[in-house]
Amino acid sequence: MTDTMTKAPAAVLSGRRGLALGVIASAQLMTALDATIVNIALPSAQQALKFGDGQRQWVVTAYTVCFAGLLLFGGRVADVVGRRRTFQLGLAGFGAASLLAGLAPTLAVLAVGRALQGGFAALITPSVLSLLAVTFTQKRERARAFAVYGAVASSGAAVGLLLGGVLTEYFAWRWCLFVNVVLATVLLAVGRSVLPDPPRSAGAGLDVGSALLATAGLAAVVFGCGRAAQDGWSSPTVLSALIGGAVVLGVFALRQARKPNPLLPLRILADRDRVGACLAVGTAVIGAFGMFLMLTYHLQTVLRYSPARAGMAVLPMAAANAISGYQLGNRLMPRVAPRVLIAGGLLIGAAGLLLMTRLTPDSGYLVSILPAEILVGVGMGTLFPPAFQLAIRGVTQRDAGVTSAVVTAATQVGSSIGTAVLNSLAVSATAGYLASHAPGASVHQAALVHGFATAITWAAWLLAVIAAAMFILIRTTSTTDTTKENR
Repeated sequence: MTDTMTKAPAAVLSGRRGLALGVIASAQLMTALDATIVNIALPSAQQALKFGDGQRQWVVTAYTVCFAGLLLFGGRVADVVGRRRTFQLGLAGFGAASLLAGLAPTLAVLAVGRALQGGFAALITPSVLSLLAVTFTQKRERARAFAVYGAVASSGAAVGLLLGGVLTEYFAWRWCLFVNVVLATVLLAVGRSVLPDPPRSAGAGLDVGSALLATAGLAAVVFGCGRAAQDGWSSPTVLSALIGGAVVLGVFALRQARKPNPLLPLRILADRDRVGACLAVGTAVIGAFGMFLMLTYHLQTVLRYSPARAGMAVLPMAAANAISGYQLGNRLMPRVAPRVLIAGGLLIGAAGLLLMTRLTPDSGYLVSILPAEILVGVGMGTLFPPAFQLAIRGVTQRDAGVTSAVVTAATQVGSSIGTAVLNSLAVSATAGYLASHAPGASVHQAALVHGFATAITWAAWLLAVIAAAMFILIRTTSTTDTTKENR
């Protein structure tokens, strides 16, 4: 590598590496927390921009749909354009998109800004791991760097909830977006002088058509799921969107089968263990993001928590996730079959969601909500480490990067579709409750809680069904196989 960092004195090199790690980890934190930072701000944004309950999920799904749909394409852009240049482009675009969303006068502009954020996040994420690997080449340093990176990435959801609450309460909900402008500007300035510039991949090409098909197909499915809150699941608009999205995704799959250098090599999906792991993490995220969305509104509109207090109230779930991920998920992997851990985590999460279905307008936080949060957090922490290990088990070096992108995309797809579907179920159940009861303030609150409970019930049963499916799909007894060398 010709980078000047390799010629610097040891003390200077160590300092620049530390700055590089800070830039890389902070950028990853920015993309991770943006999936949740607006959740706490949603009630305030909804009141300011005057959009309905059926439309609120677009603020979340606009980000996650474009993130998921363009993630594989972002990896290919990094190959062609270069990792550092792609990283810088992603940061600049993310900051500009955040500014647009923060200044949004309407829901439409806010959704466009969030979609652009997701698209540029899809450029940042594939670049950071590569930059981390080429910056830290010694085994011990690399292990420490990846440990820091993993801790920052896994804390993104918690940081987003807390930061979103504080910014919304003490400044304004728009600062949940403006903060990215400041952070991206600082990271661009510092990263310009400390990040390495690894060589580009020879012979790689961009497949814009496949990227558009993947994003359009996913967006159509999510639109259909979200539109069901207003029109019903049997409406022509909803059915057309769902069927059309499925057809477009089918065309994407056919294109990948025929392309000599596809965005998504279908051989990756030929492994049933890997498919099971991706299905598990996608389903788990449906439950987690569904709970985030419902709790955000329940805490602020029913229990009348301030945004900062609501952010603090959701933190135990993230803490339980982080602690159990190390104490259970990581430590039990060498001794317990992955399908047992993955299925067990899903069942623990389902139990937590079922506790949430017993909510009433008078339910207290400590008795009804906190135990459910802890169970869901423990369940997620138990299943994610073995699921991620299983997903990349046995892949060749050539497929390691795209396989990691597929797993990341699975989590974004789960959050996109899950948020849209659960919000539609909640809104429909709330409307049905109001239609069958006399109007009144107490009835309205009871209707909201009934809608939340209905949506969470569906999520709980989904987690339970997928837990059973894990025993059919996953056959391996260990996740310890290393990646294979590409011959």
